[in-house]
Amino acid sequence: MTSVILLLLSCGAIEIQTNEPALARVRRIYVDQLGGGRVSDQMQDMIVAAVQNTGLFVITENRERADAILKGSGDETIFHEVHATSDSIGFRAGGGASSSSAAQSARSSSRQTLSAGVTDSESSRSDERRREAVASVRLVDTQGDVIWSTTQESQGAKFRGSMSDVADKIARKLAEETQRARLETLRPHELKPGIQNAATPKAGAQGQ
Repeated sequence: MTSVILLLLSCGAIEIQTNEPALARVRRIYVDQLGGGRVSDQMQDMIVAAVQNTGLFVITENRERADAILKGSGDETIFHEVHATSDSIGFRAGGGASSSSAAQSARSSSRQTLSAGVTDSESSRSDERRREAVASVRLVDTQGDVIWSTTQESQGAKFRGSMSDVADKIARKLAEETQRARLETLRPHELKPGIQNAATPKAGAQGQ
């Protein structure tokens, strides 16, 4: 009987059901070639480096050994942002005076006018070249089921380009959700101090 069960297991005729999250079982990842624009290969290399730096996975180039395959597409676009400003200052003032007198033997007249005006204008125009990267990836298990996916985009961060920032966001998101899934599979005695569920009754409170 035991040999029959082992034979069925080896042939895949019996599928063992488990409550363990699929993402928690992923240890080894194969990063497939990304679709998209001409920079997709460069983004793929950045994702490989970012995921491996999490320390949670082994990146393999052997597709058959992988627990899951990371697939998707990514691209980077270049665009221009134009900023134009215009400032103007104006000032104008004016004044005038006149007088006249007449007599039988003499005639005199005087006239005085004053005007001033100041105008100034300044305009500036800047053309800034910007980059925006976007990637949509999914993690597919050996059965062909999608067990995780995300879409990330970025126009760059401080000391980091747009593609590098997208790769870092993908790796952080995958690491966070993988750690959460792995914690769900741990038994209480396997959890480190401080991680155990606060709802677990203490020894002194059980008799109350």
